[in-house]
Amino acid sequence: MTLLALGINHRTATVEVREQVAFAPAELDAALGELRGLPEVKEAAVLSTCNRTELYCVTESEGEAAVLEWLGRFHGLPVEDLTRCAYHYLDNEAARHLMRVAVGLDSMVLGEPQILGQLKDAYQASRLGKGLGKELECLFQHTFAVAKQVRTETGIGRNPVSVAYAAVSLASRIFDDFGRARALLIGAGETIELVARHLKEAGVSQLTVANRTRERGEQVAAPLGGQAITLDAIPDALAEADIVISSTAAPLPILGKGMVERALKKRRHRPIFMVDIAVPRDIEPEVGQLADIFLYTVDDLQEVIAENRRHRQVAADQAESLIEHGVGAWQHDRRIRSGGELIHDYRSRGEAHRDHSLEQALTRLARGEDPEAVVRRLAHQLTNRLLHGPTVALREAASAERHDLLEAASVLLLEATPDTTTR
Repeated sequence: MTLLALGINHRTATVEVREQVAFAPAELDAALGELRGLPEVKEAAVLSTCNRTELYCVTESEGEAAVLEWLGRFHGLPVEDLTRCAYHYLDNEAARHLMRVAVGLDSMVLGEPQILGQLKDAYQASRLGKGLGKELECLFQHTFAVAKQVRTETGIGRNPVSVAYAAVSLASRIFDDFGRARALLIGAGETIELVARHLKEAGVSQLTVANRTRERGEQVAAPLGGQAITLDAIPDALAEADIVISSTAAPLPILGKGMVERALKKRRHRPIFMVDIAVPRDIEPEVGQLADIFLYTVDDLQEVIAENRRHRQVAADQAESLIEHGVGAWQHDRRIRSGGELIHDYRSRGEAHRDHSLEQALTRLARGEDPEAVVRRLAHQLTNRLLHGPTVALREAASAERHDLLEAASVLLLEATPDTTTR
């Protein structure tokens, strides 16, 4: 069996492609069930964020073609389009990739902490959906241990900079005085919570959080002195907002061009700074064509993020070293588990031969046969049954000049077996 990591991310695919391949929370269970149901797939987990969609699977050899075809079929995309931007890693490289993802080395913002929580959510979803087996369970546990070590022993997590921070940092280049700016945040997830905190720290005093449920919006807004509204109140709030930052899991845009045009008229065309962090996008791309709108997506945050990457490169190098140790530990554990399964199967076969021979011996004793003859027959029968398979295999190896097998057999069958004749 092969460990496979297959997906797309912000480096290989545009936001237009990423939003088509993203899995909405409501469809994740069905997707996991379909993926796990492929004949080539034995275990599966799905990671879907605004910057990446990745599938981690245990497959038969060369199972990546079937997984890629399924991904295209699920989202209604030609597999040729996905092939242009998809990547895949196998076995050791797949494990290394997952660990790099977990510690933020493969993120748009180097070392960003949110991805680890998203990965843990993906792990839990797969476990609940019965997508995990021994292979992926072991891989995820090793990955979480490495991520904890990296956060503890390197500076990659100090003063964390996220996409949320990058969005606020970009806004600060446009607004000279945040104290006068009014912000409308759409969504109430972890990213928006971070955005709200960063805006508050930057001096924004008027925060409005719009969310599907008002209660969740209040949980984000109230501690920061803001207010919460429902999504249907966005048109009125939009007319008062100088800054709009959106990050929801909605499958369709929340802000359309017409809604924004009406808000601009009420504002007498005072400009609005907008950042759409969501994938799929919350704000229609056509909104960016309006003269008084400055619209940015996650792909437009590269300049801020590049600056962050330079500051964290030393810590990243240390993290890479820890990941190499983590991959080595995972490989060692995998080899032990592989040997353990072989040992279990071999012992089970030997115990089956023993039980069968013992049952026959007890039957003969019950019929009154000579005990010494029964014991001798038992020993002879059990020896033949245990040695028949290896003997045939040795003869075939010798005939085929498989010296590697013969040498291994010498170690396993002779050197590792006690010689009772010397006792």
